[in-house]
Amino acid sequence: MSERVVFLKKAMPVEVEAGKTYHWCACGRSATQPLCDGAHEGTGIAPVPYRAEQSGKAFFCGCKATGKEPLCDGTHKGL
Repeated sequence: MSERVVFLKKAMPVEVEAGKTYHWCACGRSATQPLCDGAHEGTGIAPVPYRAEQSGKAFFCGCKATGKEPLCDGTHKGL
């Protein structure tokens, strides 16, 4: 198993569409941050699905340490 990699110490806003499912990169290795591109292969870390309830901005976690996966909860401020 691998450790998560801090990608960015702030929230990452993404325009989402109601009813659509997005897969948040939990490992920090994706080139398409904050969403998964499959770079987690072999790490033992899986992406986290997020189904948008409404259209608009969702603020995904960039530090990969949030307690409210996949959304930012401000944990990055203490890193």
